[in-house]
Amino acid sequence: MIRLSSMASFEVVGGVSAVEVIAVGNAIHDIARLHEAYGAGRWRKLKGTALVRLANGHVRQAEIHWYEAHGIGKRRMKIKHFLDELL
Repeated sequence: MIRLSSMASFEVVGGVSAVEVIAVGNAIHDIARLHEAYGAGRWRKLKGTALVRLANGHVRQAEIHWYEAHGIGKRRMKIKHFLDELL
């Protein structure tokens, strides 16, 4: 099993599907840091699945999490875990 740091670089290939809201506003543990770093907004924490291209060139299906606010966009996207097997 490959471990991936949340700080590792990757890019989303195509779109994100099966998007769900995990938390909104004060239910987000990092809300103070988000306001300080990116500004006030109606912050939401979301999750979804996507194909991601890793720094080593592999393309994998993964569950990703990120924060998003209207007018600010997606921030702090990270891979939570892979949904496929690496062959």
